[in-house]
Amino acid sequence: MTGRFTTRRVAVPELAAFEEPPSRAPDAMGAPVLLDSQPEPPLRHKLLDAKVRLHRRLIDEINLSALEKLPEDEIRRYVQQLVSQYVLAERLALNSQELNEFVSEILDEMTGLGPLEPLLKDPTISDILINGHECVYVERGGMLEPLSVRFKDEQHLLRIINKIVSAVGRRVDESHPLCDARLQDGSRVNVAVRPIGVDGPLVSIRKFSKKPFNLSKLVEIGALRPPMAEVLAAAVKARITTIISGGTGSGKTTMLNALSGFISEKERLITIEDAAELQLQQPHVGRMETRPPNVEGKGEIRQRELVKNALRMRPDRVILGECRGEEAFDMLQAMNTGHEGSMATIHANTPRDAITRLEQMIGMAGLPMTVASIRGQIAGAIQLIVQLQRQSDGKRKVTSIAEVTGLEGDIIQMQEIFKYVRTGTSPDGTVEGHFQATGLRPRFLGHLANQGIKIPGSYFDPSQPL
Repeated sequence: MTGRFTTRRVAVPELAAFEEPPSRAPDAMGAPVLLDSQPEPPLRHKLLDAKVRLHRRLIDEINLSALEKLPEDEIRRYVQQLVSQYVLAERLALNSQELNEFVSEILDEMTGLGPLEPLLKDPTISDILINGHECVYVERGGMLEPLSVRFKDEQHLLRIINKIVSAVGRRVDESHPLCDARLQDGSRVNVAVRPIGVDGPLVSIRKFSKKPFNLSKLVEIGALRPPMAEVLAAAVKARITTIISGGTGSGKTTMLNALSGFISEKERLITIEDAAELQLQQPHVGRMETRPPNVEGKGEIRQRELVKNALRMRPDRVILGECRGEEAFDMLQAMNTGHEGSMATIHANTPRDAITRLEQMIGMAGLPMTVASIRGQIAGAIQLIVQLQRQSDGKRKVTSIAEVTGLEGDIIQMQEIFKYVRTGTSPDGTVEGHFQATGLRPRFLGHLANQGIKIPGSYFDPSQPL
């Protein structure tokens, strides 16, 4: 067994940091250090030092290319055997649990995503942002913070990147330096390498919770108030076509996932995304994602083709992960031709901006349509716009819920039903404000009543607290 794997040395990048209990954090070299003010015991310091040296030595000697062809349990047995030999040679006092943890760290590098593995397992991290192999930031609780996690060199980071993108049939190199991909758990990945990335590869990973946020959880964390949530849930049940608008990182996909929980399980849903990340809970969901061109520049499948194809797949609703191009026209056509209740997200700062962006995107389709006919399509298709915003303290809020009421002349008419009013900022940086009704009752209340859904009129009274 040993002879089979140690006949050839391969240079394998080393791991970044060991996973330690919460009371410890890795230093710049990747070795854990105590966070309290007590001096570290000499024996413990010696053990940590030896573990770092042992770790580097193992990574340098393991025949990675041969090991990757074996089943995971066989790889683990082999690595455990090597580690045990080194532990004895180094006279390290490792108990069974520490030995297993050390083996897992080495396996992360060989079969997983190396230094990213502990970050991906950390449920408190929502975004991982890599600016070259020496600079890693994460977002926790809406705020960015630097980490001491490092990659060995640029080649190490590129190896991890290629492992991610190849898993979903994509590639990234000098000729194709930009790539959208996803991890197995649905987390979204964006990559930019040289020459686009001037100082080295740029990687952005948007993690998604193992348990998707539902509307009750969003209410609990203060993203919106219960009456607002009840109105949105009723609108989804009654097949009110909805657009979710917001900036980058404002929580659009999270809100779309939460609202989709109120779609009947009897309906057939087709989702269309650039990189599949929606986590719909219904049993009858058909998922499609775009495909980039191959090496010869052929074979590209864009969202517009997928939207057209979706209409031939007998969907009750079409869920478009993000509308950002000429597919907007086909999406509106679907919403106007018997697929009411369809939903999509769009990048915009206000509900009015969302309408303007839709107009521009329909224009990108290059069809001979007048402004009036474009606006007529939008006014006929979309009924509700939910606006989200990421506040300066990192918290996400539903800042507006607006209804599209129709077309007057060539102007799309809208009315705001609920809004978030910011009143100030506390000394610790927390945004202060409150939600309130505008006093306008949505026109779709009659449609809800016909469906047997009743919403109390007090929800829309601006004098009543939400």
